[in-house]
Amino acid sequence: MSTAQQADLLVRNMDWLLTVDPDRRVIRDAAIAVKNGKFAAVGKTAAIDQAWRADRVVDAKGTVGMPGMIDNHLHSSFQLARGLADESNAQSFLFDHMYPYEAVMGEDDVYASVTLAAVEMLRHGVTCYIEPGNYYPDATVRAVMGAGMRMVLATSCFDRNKAVTGLMPDAMIEDTGRCIAKTEELFEKYPGKHEGRLAVSASFRGMNNSSDELILALKGIAQRHNAILQTHACYSYFTHDASVVQYGMPEIERLESLGVLDENMLVLHGGWLEPHEIALLARRKPTIVCCPSSSLHNGYGNFTVGKHPELMALGVNVSLGADHASSGTVDLVQEMRNCVYGYKEIRLNPRLMPPEQAVEMATINGARGAGLADRVGSVAAGKEADLVLFDATVSEWQPLYNPVSNLVYSATGNTVKHVFVGGEQVVRDGRLTRVDENEIMREVVKAGERITGRLNMKKVMKLRWPVE
Repeated sequence: MSTAQQADLLVRNMDWLLTVDPDRRVIRDAAIAVKNGKFAAVGKTAAIDQAWRADRVVDAKGTVGMPGMIDNHLHSSFQLARGLADESNAQSFLFDHMYPYEAVMGEDDVYASVTLAAVEMLRHGVTCYIEPGNYYPDATVRAVMGAGMRMVLATSCFDRNKAVTGLMPDAMIEDTGRCIAKTEELFEKYPGKHEGRLAVSASFRGMNNSSDELILALKGIAQRHNAILQTHACYSYFTHDASVVQYGMPEIERLESLGVLDENMLVLHGGWLEPHEIALLARRKPTIVCCPSSSLHNGYGNFTVGKHPELMALGVNVSLGADHASSGTVDLVQEMRNCVYGYKEIRLNPRLMPPEQAVEMATINGARGAGLADRVGSVAAGKEADLVLFDATVSEWQPLYNPVSNLVYSATGNTVKHVFVGGEQVVRDGRLTRVDENEIMREVVKAGERITGRLNMKKVMKLRWPVE
């Protein structure tokens, strides 16, 4: 008589499983059992087969498994801006390209953009992301939850519409009271919804466009709800210098002076730091989100002057973000590679940023940044069953001596085969299971035409070769 326990799902015969658990186990011929949306058991296939049975069984032979990745910074409403902001410095990128793009977007446009972002993230193995905020959070929720992934939601907040950095478009201008009210509305409306896949955060999108009053109010809201507070900071010399001009101090020092810098804060980019600010970060330990492609694409200098390796050595949690499709790829696998390659090259040190560190940044560090480390970020019994399986039979994965090395140095997100969120299979054989990708692409084309019809394309797109 069998004594095997009943599971909802078994995934067995994984060639390799990178658990990123506290012991950082790498398991050959691995299997997992899922019950009630959580990992019930993790181990060798033979042991799991003996102890568990399920009606749903996935044969994962020829795959490499890992935890679902967590992108700590993605403007999902910018997904339709690919190719509209190339060869632009920080100020031009925002005020000549992205703010005009964002200002002409309607709710349907944002829904199409976010849906496209969700498709791209899931197909590349990202099961959760942090949204820094746009003007249509309800459409954002519908798109992301419809695809079956997790997210940390925010709404866009600026209340200083004219700053040293530039003037915001009229459509994006809001006052302090409105920013506070709409953030509170999110916390009243969404926590506890969508089977726990949706969390809420507070966000002031730009420090130089945010008053002290707004920052303190949003921090108070975040504290009352035990939520994270996020902001862009220190991503270019332009924003660093603007802060010194406007406030008499650089950005991290300003956060410290306001008393908001702590472990529940997400600092997006965090490249341009003064020496005393490194000490502040080491003391307060917010999460710093490194966004490699964004800096490389726009020449922000976050590798040239950045201190992400040193911050990690000082115990600061550093995670990864794709930032936006304006810099090309939305693929956290490639962000891992760009991160480690960037620092190895700039520092002339091949030992810096080994691939294991990059995988931690994309998984457990990302879970900490999202405030979800007790739930996701590793494959371990009791955690929610977010799992990614890569097709290791394709050329990018062969020969397969070291799966961590292959994942970071040679694979891309396009080699993802299956993705599970809370035990639900949301990607099967590289295609999303909940949505019609062909229909999404048709709607994306229509949204792109609407947006470009409202923009001065000669100004936002730099097509240097003649078009016939």
